[in-house]
Amino acid sequence: MLKTFTGRCLCKAVSFEIDDPVLSCVTCHCESCRRQCSSPMTSYIGVPDGQWRWTGKLPKIYNSSKAVERTFCDTCGSPISFRSTAMSSVMHLYVAAMDYPEKFAPQLHVAIEEKLPWLKIGDDLPRRLGPKYL
Repeated sequence: MLKTFTGRCLCKAVSFEIDDPVLSCVTCHCESCRRQCSSPMTSYIGVPDGQWRWTGKLPKIYNSSKAVERTFCDTCGSPISFRSTAMSSVMHLYVAAMDYPEKFAPQLHVAIEEKLPWLKIGDDLPRRLGPKYL
């Protein structure tokens, strides 16, 4: 049986569904993700195209660089996702936008070289350098 998860923005205008399984769940420390989410880091899930769909109002798109497209709700401002040209067939949806974020535990820290120096990481997850396209 196919398992479906849902997510949305703060005002509930932008919503989406994803079909399990997701490719990954990652915590990113890059400046671009931090700025979009106004957070010292953010976690996202990678979902292949065809396994996710918008179910509410479509989000607005912002190109934060030549290689990265980010989405957000134009009513409440909630960040929803990003897509990179390096993985153009995968949508990365923010875990905090999921209706049950506790179901998605990160497996990896990326862009660790951009981690804020005062942030203490208390887990033993693998750490990777970030791609240069963000």
